[in-house]
Amino acid sequence: MKFALPTFLAESVQDYSFSGGRWALGLLLRLGALLVLLPLLIVLLTSFQPADYVLGAGLWPRHWALDSYQRAWNGANFLLAFANSTLVALGVSACQILTSALAGYALARLNFWGRQGLLLAVLATLIIPFQVLVIPVFLVLKWGHLVNTYGALILPTAANGFGIFLLRQFIRSIPVELEEAALLDGATRLQVLTQVLLPLCRPALVTLFLFTFIGEWNDLFKPLVFTTRPELITVQLALASFQEQFTADWPLLMAAVVLATLPVVLLFLVGQRQFIRGIATAGIKG
Repeated sequence: MKFALPTFLAESVQDYSFSGGRWALGLLLRLGALLVLLPLLIVLLTSFQPADYVLGAGLWPRHWALDSYQRAWNGANFLLAFANSTLVALGVSACQILTSALAGYALARLNFWGRQGLLLAVLATLIIPFQVLVIPVFLVLKWGHLVNTYGALILPTAANGFGIFLLRQFIRSIPVELEEAALLDGATRLQVLTQVLLPLCRPALVTLFLFTFIGEWNDLFKPLVFTTRPELITVQLALASFQEQFTADWPLLMAAVVLATLPVVLLFLVGQRQFIRGIATAGIKG
């Protein structure tokens, strides 16, 4: 004999279970966010500590001091480092958007022999660390007289397999009828790409820009290997030299970390909606 709950009671139990699951999920997400934000909070609070702060003396500042930010800005020549990092990050982002759009369109729309093999080769580059290629890349840069120039910081990462795959997937999610209509109206392939497809690919382009800009802003390897001129110092090089010089001055070091992190955090907050949309749409078609 089976016992069945009344309809209103069964619905109440179901609603309670659903709300309880959502509450538990929300609590779990809040705990995860707290774990992620806790180190950032420690860095921020430490940066406001006075100059005589000793690590382990307490997290909350006895009095809020801003002199660490002034000393960090002046001591590491952050203005030049910010300018160089911005120039390099924008240059690499522009190159990757250009190369990814052209290659992604070709792999998504053009039918030619070896297209799938070329796509697999592009994806295979994602598993090769850049450090493995550093010697041949350095030799090519030396042959082209590009060592100790901005070209050494921009050209080695001017194309990226992730960006090509991202644009290819996003273009495949756009109805091909839009392209066919433009071709019937007399548009060329380049006009279709620049005037029809790329405006529709804005979420993917913003996503690629954010990934590339943040990655280049945080890159230490290329400036450390390919440049030695102090005029080409980047933010990460400034932080590295700062840490070696002021290892025990934690408020000063944390203030420098906050200054270096603030631009990319603001950039992500501005473009986060397009970023989420670009990531969510990139896998619609295989």
